[in-house]
Amino acid sequence: MGLNKKSVDDINVKGKRVLVRCDFNVPLKEGKITDENRLVAALPTIKKLIADGGKVILCSHLGKPKGEPKPELSLAPVAARLSELLGQEVKFAADENVVGENAKAAVAAMNDGDVILLENTRYRKEETKNGEEFSKELASLADVFVNDAFGTAHRAHCSNVGVTKYVETSVVGYLMQKEIDFLGNAVETPVRPFVAILGGAKVADKLNVINNLLEKCDTLIIGGGMAYTFLKAKGYEIGKSLVDETKIEYCGEMIKKAEEKGKQLLLPVDTVVTAEFPNPIDAEISIEVVDSDKIPADKMGMDIGPKTIALYSDAVKNAKTVVWNGPMGVFENPILAAGTKAVAAALAETDATTIIGGGDSAAAVNQLGYGDKMSHISTGGGASLEFLEGKELPGVAAANDK
Repeated sequence: MGLNKKSVDDINVKGKRVLVRCDFNVPLKEGKITDENRLVAALPTIKKLIADGGKVILCSHLGKPKGEPKPELSLAPVAARLSELLGQEVKFAADENVVGENAKAAVAAMNDGDVILLENTRYRKEETKNGEEFSKELASLADVFVNDAFGTAHRAHCSNVGVTKYVETSVVGYLMQKEIDFLGNAVETPVRPFVAILGGAKVADKLNVINNLLEKCDTLIIGGGMAYTFLKAKGYEIGKSLVDETKIEYCGEMIKKAEEKGKQLLLPVDTVVTAEFPNPIDAEISIEVVDSDKIPADKMGMDIGPKTIALYSDAVKNAKTVVWNGPMGVFENPILAAGTKAVAAALAETDATTIIGGGDSAAAVNQLGYGDKMSHISTGGGASLEFLEGKELPGVAAANDK
């Protein structure tokens, strides 16, 4: 995996038109942005390009308009909020075909340091198919392309991959660079001991990740719903716990692979069980703790128990690199969040480089107030998983090598 990419620090953009693919896929409620983390995260790259005298043309997708203009998925509110955050006007090019008359006129009238934002790239159905025509239209606006959207790096679309074929210079922004530095390099060249923690409900989502990490890490810790398929593979009774019957054999193979490679594979030694799934999810619920090989037939495992918490916390104490993806239990319920909380606390206390793969683990760490204690929290769910699988990400591969 070639990870040595040119970044915004390696180019001179003065007087040049710079198309920047950002991740402005933010949640909107009645036209108001309810979580602006992604906008704030994009600011360092945008400010750098403004300061260097570039003509900054921003683009992004928002939601899934499926190739047609949907007013409720317009990026107009993003342009308004970005103007406030940057302290200068971000002109919105309201073209339903994205690269239309408004965009072309706005770009032609730009001075150095000006910023404009194009309409939602997924208004065009070619975007997700990486169509040549739309890629060329986007490229026609720019002299330089900067990709700063890690969340879509695992997809080959016009606005992050197609466009690079028709622009001479393609580099990564600061956000992308940070993901490559932490996530990419953690897996490719980790400082050891390297501990990986995988949780979440489904084994199926993490098959390739488990396989790849067993090659790379020293210790692999399994929690969350997917742990029960592993326990069943060991011949344990798991009651009504979540299980993927089609993956029992695979989990058995992974247990064997760990042994053969001399890797430590840790599974829950005790588990928090309930009679049924909480409904609603945060409802009060009565629990008991049992050893993992003694789960009653009429109960289901919902979180790791106290002995497992001690085991897992101890495993990360002496680590130098820790990657965590997926909660240890049903963390949306305060009673079933103890395992996830304890792992977050253990990561906050270790001296290791701590990397949180996006999605639920990122949400959990932030909700529990440990966000600022982690070395890196990934902005991409699917993209971070594919990095952990050792896959080449099209959005990263498309940037120029150093």
